[in-house]
Amino acid sequence: MMQIRLYSTWGCHLCEQAEQLLLQAGVAGTVEIIDIVDEPAAFERYRVHIPVLKVNEQELFWPFELEQIQQLLRQQSSGL
Repeated sequence: MMQIRLYSTWGCHLCEQAEQLLLQAGVAGTVEIIDIVDEPAAFERYRVHIPVLKVNEQELFWPFELEQIQQLLRQQSSGL
């Protein structure tokens, strides 16, 4: 099973756009949304890059589009 995480924070309009893309991709209900403020390691790594989509160990940094999300999901589901 894929592990899908969205690193974001409260009040981030880009993060809200990323969530809408995940909804369009049909995976919104399976995404763990992580507020970087609550995780010091995530804050240190992603603070100037959010939103960041992480599927298994692959990261997709903003800006990204629906097609990129779909491609990443296909790659990870096929084990590439």
